[in-house]
Amino acid sequence: MKATIDGVEIAYRDEGTGQPVIFLHAFPLNQRMWHEQSEALKPKFRVITLDLRGFGESRSHQSGYSLEDMASDVRGLMRHLSIERAVLIGLSMGGYISMAFYRRYPEAVRALVLSDTRTVADTEEGRAKRFQSAQKAEREGSAAIARDMTAVLLGPTSLKERPNIAARVTRIAESNPPSGIAAAQRAMAGRPDSTSLMAQARVPVLLICGSEDTLSPPSEMETMQKNIPKATLKIIERAGHLSNLEQPDRFNEILLEFLTNLA
Repeated sequence: MKATIDGVEIAYRDEGTGQPVIFLHAFPLNQRMWHEQSEALKPKFRVITLDLRGFGESRSHQSGYSLEDMASDVRGLMRHLSIERAVLIGLSMGGYISMAFYRRYPEAVRALVLSDTRTVADTEEGRAKRFQSAQKAEREGSAAIARDMTAVLLGPTSLKERPNIAARVTRIAESNPPSGIAAAQRAMAGRPDSTSLMAQARVPVLLICGSEDTLSPPSEMETMQKNIPKATLKIIERAGHLSNLEQPDRFNEILLEFLTNLA
């Protein structure tokens, strides 16, 4: 299904009934990364997944935009679907967008699940790397970014024991337009620090982290837990940055427990 939100065409799926939960995908993937979670949750919850603007089948005529613009797309989709309040579940970039959403629309958030992400802004070095990656996407295409990212996104256990996961991540990343990948890198480079925002969070927050995540390591997410009121942290063993894909059964178990306790 597709909806046009403020001139942006957003592709989405809406399945199940009950408490709405909205999944926001990681970079440089799209909503296909959430298949196992959708299948596990839709018997009990209303599950919405979407391709963020510039990814998958979603399109934007703008070459530059912010994470706040992407959060606005999510709010617009909620209005389109007559959803007043939802649980946002974001992994990596999806976590950044979830926090941007909470900054702008706190009344629309029932709870937050922030997986393999961080509240701090990029360092100067980190921003420079993002700009370089954006230029590479525009110059060499999505496949080049897929090659760069797959080995970083997955933990050593998955890379060694589950080559099918690496192949899946590569396929999803390659399917995204280079322009969307480049715009998202620049948007992430410009994101503000959300540490003080989350220190004032007044909704339940679940933090999930792969034990082998080197991009948002457990030590950093432990610091986040200490800073965020009502935050619970779960570490998933034998998983890297894409913990939902690397250990889907454990990820789903944690999600279902958290969501069921909200009811």
